[in-house]
Amino acid sequence: MKKGLGRGLDSMIPVSSSVSEKKEKKQADKQDELKEIEIDVSLIDPNGDQPRKKFDEDELLELSESIKQHGVIEPVILAKRGKRYEMIAGERRWRAAKKAGLKKIPAVIRDYTEKEIMEISLIENIQRQDLNPIEEARAYNTLLKAYNMKQDELAERISKSRTAITNSLRLLKLDERVMKMVEDGMLSEGHARTLLGISDKDIQYETAYKVFDEKLSVRETEKLVKKLAEDKEPDDKKDGMSESEQRAYESYENKIKDYIGSKVSIHAGKNGKGKIEISYYSLEELERISDLILS
Repeated sequence: MKKGLGRGLDSMIPVSSSVSEKKEKKQADKQDELKEIEIDVSLIDPNGDQPRKKFDEDELLELSESIKQHGVIEPVILAKRGKRYEMIAGERRWRAAKKAGLKKIPAVIRDYTEKEIMEISLIENIQRQDLNPIEEARAYNTLLKAYNMKQDELAERISKSRTAITNSLRLLKLDERVMKMVEDGMLSEGHARTLLGISDKDIQYETAYKVFDEKLSVRETEKLVKKLAEDKEPDDKKDGMSESEQRAYESYENKIKDYIGSKVSIHAGKNGKGKIEISYYSLEELERISDLILS
């Protein structure tokens, strides 16, 4: 029986020192990637594409107190950027560590592409439930557009259903002011999705504020949106009114609305008569409008 060669090709074929050095360096770099090291907190920069934009100061303070007592238990993940490092995962821990007065923080260095960095940041935040609904929707939107991904592909990569991705992205169709209310925790995702049934941005915002002010449930919000749809006039054009007359009425509505700061509707009747309707959604708003008119 023949004996096996017992030696690999590397031992039989001479390898130049430069090739050998490169191979050793690559292996060493790979080992460094897996090694936990201490990094100066001042050398770390936040990830500009980090999905999470808001960090609760009270939570950071609470975490910083814990870090003072027990240290940073789980290392942050960083990417090398010249002489500095970019945060991939663990920005909350890094911020809290700085608050706690730490000079260094345990870290693991990884060599990821920009796409991988964003995916990891998104997944980490979703798993920790750190993102508000708008931040999550914007992160999905960025991944889809920046990397030409399909919703199915994104759903698979982050272990979400395609329906969840689609419903999340719909929130970006909300009025900017309503999105800000969701970001600030004034409205839940359920409330926000219900308000998508209102196409007029001003009415959507006014309704959102009514929901917040009166602390309406999602079910109550659904009923309110349905009622608004039923009460809505079929169209703004009045029978027998010319386009110039319509523009004149719209101009008056806009002027009064800009002054009052609330929705205004002018209902034209016959012989130049009609009525002006001013909407309000709380007693405080009624008082404000009343003071404006009386002044």
